[in-house]
Amino acid sequence: MPCLVALPPAARPGRCPPSSSVYRRGRIVSALPCRCRCGRRHLLGASSAAALLPLVAPPSPAAPPVDPEVMLERVHPPRPDWYEEFYATAMDKGMKSYEAQGLQIAAYKAKLFSELSTAGKNVLELGVGTGPNFKYYTSNNGVSVIGVDPNKHMENYARKAALSAGLPSSNFTFRRGVAEALPAEDSSMDMVIGTLVLCSVNNIEMALSEINRVLKPGGLYLFIEHVAAPDGSLLRFVQGALDPLQQFVADGCHLTRKTGEKIGDVGFSRLSLNSVRLSNAYIISPHVYGVACK
Repeated sequence: MPCLVALPPAARPGRCPPSSSVYRRGRIVSALPCRCRCGRRHLLGASSAAALLPLVAPPSPAAPPVDPEVMLERVHPPRPDWYEEFYATAMDKGMKSYEAQGLQIAAYKAKLFSELSTAGKNVLELGVGTGPNFKYYTSNNGVSVIGVDPNKHMENYARKAALSAGLPSSNFTFRRGVAEALPAEDSSMDMVIGTLVLCSVNNIEMALSEINRVLKPGGLYLFIEHVAAPDGSLLRFVQGALDPLQQFVADGCHLTRKTGEKIGDVGFSRLSLNSVRLSNAYIISPHVYGVACK
């Protein structure tokens, strides 16, 4: 996917990307607790409160994430084995073709990834697929990568790509899972990487919330996503017409998602978000890319 644009300034270890291109929509509104002015609840509850308090534990301030295995079955029900294997093979060939378009997308990715030092870091790659990104960021010694993908047949391709990129087998873990319930602990990742993945998740808001959950404070989320064309444009009309077919043939990939806006709504402390249009990928030519800091 060709792209001749200036990339955002370097993001160094332990530092967030500069805020000069912070993306925000609307105003920030503080959520205030709702106060009940009705005295009936107090009247009815006063007599039983003392008896209930010793028996009922106070609710947790934040519910734990859904079990990743349960969410995997819910979001990505088992497909026929032949289909999963066929799709993994198609993805392996398709991503090579995607990055070979005039070598522009490869140069674009290389420059973006080069800004991030992964030495000694814990990295989770969401939708790792066949591992096309490994060659851009695993050359640093000590990096430990968890690759998450719902398709078990991606693992063999991903492991080959990891070895080819110089990532030792002991430093790569493949986990079946989906973005809506990432198989990782809270605040455990220095970096989350996702390229061309939010187009096909079932619930983009849940996926972004999970990314934010697993990142350490100051952790980075690096993303490259194709998005909807501007409203009212001819391309946006074409995308809308082809979207149902695209979802059917491309394992749930949506053409009309405004992913940049969704990322901006998460509430990252810093967000460098850039919009570009790639010349050799008509239907999915509009892209956003950037780095967000928790």
